[in-house]
Amino acid sequence: MTADPQRWLWAVGALALWLALIAVIVWRERRANAAARAQSDALAGAGEGRPLLIAFASQTGFAEELAWMTARSLGDGGVGARVLSFADLDMQTLKSTDRALLIVSTTGEGDPPDSAARFVRKVMGEAADLSGLRFGLLALGDRSYDRFCGFGHAVDGWLRRAGADPLFDMVEVDNGEAGAIRHWQHQLNQITGSVTAPDWTPAAYDPWRLVERTLVNPGSPGGEAYHLAFEPVGASPDWSAGDIAEVGLPERDGVTPGSREYSIASLPSDGRVEFLVRLMRHPDGTPGLASGWLTQDLALGDQIGMRLRANRSFYGPADETPIILIGNGTGIAGLRAHLKARTASGGAWLLFGERTQAHDAFFDAELQAWLASGVLRRLDRSFSRDAGDGRYVQDLVAAAADELRDWIARGAAVYVCGSLDGMSQGVHAALESALGADVVLTLLEDGRYRRDVY
Repeated sequence: MTADPQRWLWAVGALALWLALIAVIVWRERRANAAARAQSDALAGAGEGRPLLIAFASQTGFAEELAWMTARSLGDGGVGARVLSFADLDMQTLKSTDRALLIVSTTGEGDPPDSAARFVRKVMGEAADLSGLRFGLLALGDRSYDRFCGFGHAVDGWLRRAGADPLFDMVEVDNGEAGAIRHWQHQLNQITGSVTAPDWTPAAYDPWRLVERTLVNPGSPGGEAYHLAFEPVGASPDWSAGDIAEVGLPERDGVTPGSREYSIASLPSDGRVEFLVRLMRHPDGTPGLASGWLTQDLALGDQIGMRLRANRSFYGPADETPIILIGNGTGIAGLRAHLKARTASGGAWLLFGERTQAHDAFFDAELQAWLASGVLRRLDRSFSRDAGDGRYVQDLVAAAADELRDWIARGAAVYVCGSLDGMSQGVHAALESALGADVVLTLLEDGRYRRDVY
């Protein structure tokens, strides 16, 4: 049979467009990194004398955001500042610094962000003399966990034992609480001598319109999950796979609730922000505040306020790098964006767990298409409520240990998205069993093992 030249031309054209999109994504990330370095260099030269060090340990991007706002505030007050991630912070840098401000997130029950793994092992794991250092520490956490700001306390204790002197007592922040942030700003004023608080008003919410809402798992024993799509009202902002959307909730009973965060399941080329949201219910059956509003109360065509936040700690590797995507439930949203951003160059492997295959095989048609195109080299799914299955996603990891070791040996990166309780710990333990604890730690330190869990 002779191939249709027109079809070949369409195929070549589609491939060229896809490769161009990937090139734009890679260029955008490199440009963002270069801009960050240039911005840090510029802020370091804002004042006289040695610049003050600002180091951040961020899991979702909030600590990094605060680090840059801190640096700009110091610069406005005539104090130079250099900004570093904990991933790039070493003992020599600390020893050569006389003043440092550390902005430290805690994940789960007192754990450090993934980007701080190397710092914990190679810097905090050794004895140090930091008697020439004075430091301030902003600890970000969530009081619903027993070890509130646990990693912040660990860093604070380590610095004090190493002989470093605090500039002021550690500032604890519960879920971005504004009063604690203002106290941090007050401490910055003590450093610069300024009498006015810098304007740290969060970026304004942009208007977005709900254009699609589909119940994707009718009859599921795990509760309803909805695929939602919002189009921008006005110019569309830019974002990357891994970024997070903050949704502003409406005022109720005279109280405006805080923002809710969702992993973005789409790319700018889709022309819209997409989510996969599960309707949460309280023990008495009433719907959750955010999920109930988004999935039940909001009408098609209604507008909401939304702002997009960079989450560089969950950005994907280069397209030629193989990627292993692991997740459960609505966590497939963040993984879907990564699959959308890839070509067949490096290949991807998805391991995913849900309740039932009949109801909860989310985005199945897309996954099958990615398998056919070669973007997805392998797809493993488990369904815990199905007779004859009963497995969770961590069981898939354990069963595929030999293949996992082969992918890691070829340079693959591991990305995990989904529930913090149960899934992420189970997957982490399964990875340690399959690869070895030292290998998993090295992957964390090298940025080849990244997690977006909630």
